[in-house]
Amino acid sequence: MVIDLTSSEKSTFFRFLFLYLGSSFVLMIFIAFFYYQNEKILYYDLTKSNMQNEVSKISSEIILSHMRGSEFEKEKLLKTKDYKISFYDKNQNKIFGNLDENIDFSKKIIDIKNSFILIDDSVLGHLDIYYIALKENMYFKKIEELKLNIIGIFFIIYLIIALIGFYLAKLFLRPIREERVKLNNFIKDTTHELNTPISAILMSTENKNLSEKQIERVRISAKRVSEIYSDLTYLFLENKETIKNIQEFNLKDLISEQMEYLDLIATKKRVKINKSIEDFDYKIDKDDFIRIFNNLVSNAIKYNKIGGVIDISLQNNILKISDSGIGIEKDKINDIYKRYYRATNEQGGFGIGLNIVSYICSFYKIKITVDSQINKGTTFILTF
Repeated sequence: MVIDLTSSEKSTFFRFLFLYLGSSFVLMIFIAFFYYQNEKILYYDLTKSNMQNEVSKISSEIILSHMRGSEFEKEKLLKTKDYKISFYDKNQNKIFGNLDENIDFSKKIIDIKNSFILIDDSVLGHLDIYYIALKENMYFKKIEELKLNIIGIFFIIYLIIALIGFYLAKLFLRPIREERVKLNNFIKDTTHELNTPISAILMSTENKNLSEKQIERVRISAKRVSEIYSDLTYLFLENKETIKNIQEFNLKDLISEQMEYLDLIATKKRVKINKSIEDFDYKIDKDDFIRIFNNLVSNAIKYNKIGGVIDISLQNNILKISDSGIGIEKDKINDIYKRYYRATNEQGGFGIGLNIVSYICSFYKIKITVDSQINKGTTFILTF
């Protein structure tokens, strides 16, 4: 998936990768180094043990041949590819063998370039042999193979770590990008929502002699601008800073006050609103209830069909607002209360109304549920 990043996001992305890959590289270097040193010591000890076993075996064959008076099969020893061997007399002169190096007999093990030599004197002069020098040919080859294997494994693992880091960096930045997209859409939608009523006001005021219809249009548009401003200030300022004025109100009276404005909006879309409202007293901030009610009814009008119906009922402490609109897909119902989320782009709005409703209901512990069917309508149920 390709993610379009801003310059600041790219900077964060590459900083994360640099720190992640840099620290991983240093850690893996340490691990590889200590693993190499440990394996090298193990190889050395194993090779030394094998050489000691081999030279002990040869020494035993020499002693046994001397005691039996049989011939010592030296040619067989000189043909092996695993090591080179030479035999020396009492004066440290070579009797026979295929070693060309000068031997320091004061040492038990001699390190030379790409190999080492083991000196053994356990033969004790049998067959006039006093020293055996055994040169190992495979140790340093195995060490080089070990280096190559470690380097190969290192780069394979590091490549995997790099790919994981690249994926994680994008994964971490994806929510940031999604929020940025939501915010950009929110700004665009807000501009559009404000432009519509403002344009209506400007067009109406061009005529000096306003008709009753034009005055009504100005009033509705001004009310809409006021609602947008109210929601925005509540969302970003008031719900955190303003002290709520909680009093006991008759919700029937508050609903009646708002219906004067909402009926006008519904009439423009030829939506019929049926009301069945009982008296019900509830302690709440007046503005908070108006925000809940207006947002739910405005949505019912906005997403309704032309000539549709809205049923509003307040009975037995339960407020129901039903519409005959487009409905909400079941897999989107859990997301409708998220800030900036819009289940559809068919109508205007900028995805904060239901987020405000959810916040207020949570504050007053009002239970809110929704039932919706595609192309049949949606019902919001508030239990006080």
